[in-house]
Amino acid sequence: MDVVPRVLFVCTGNICRSPLAEAVLRHRAAALGLAVEADSAGTSDEEAARPPDPRARRVAERRGIVLPDRRARQVVRADFAGFDLILSMTRAHQRVLERIAPPDATAELRLFMEYAPDERMMDVPDPWYGGMADFERALDMIEAGVDGLVAALRDLKNAPRR
Repeated sequence: MDVVPRVLFVCTGNICRSPLAEAVLRHRAAALGLAVEADSAGTSDEEAARPPDPRARRVAERRGIVLPDRRARQVVRADFAGFDLILSMTRAHQRVLERIAPPDATAELRLFMEYAPDERMMDVPDPWYGGMADFERALDMIEAGVDGLVAALRDLKNAPRR
């Protein structure tokens, strides 16, 4: 039986970047027939229970990607054991995750853009304060990161078993 990787994307409020990354991963994985579980959360509770930003929804839909019908949530202790991989959108999010991770955490914490080696920026900028062009740029970066993540997950799935 194959193990299905569980991936959590984390940004600040869980209404822009992390739900976009979750949706792109689901979309790309489905297109390739790759089994994966994806979710997203925020380091803050400031947007808790709110739906994804309408601008995020619009840029995704323009590219044929549907954002999940979900509400924002904050990272919780159980996430550190419930996911295999927790990917932060910025180094600041990474520091928060490292600080709040419980001692018994089993999830691997990584910076999301490590999966996009051709990108020059390591942090996906928060588009919330900008316009549609900022959302488009964030989605460009997210797609590049997800493409690298999918390649890594496929390599892991196809690796010989010992």
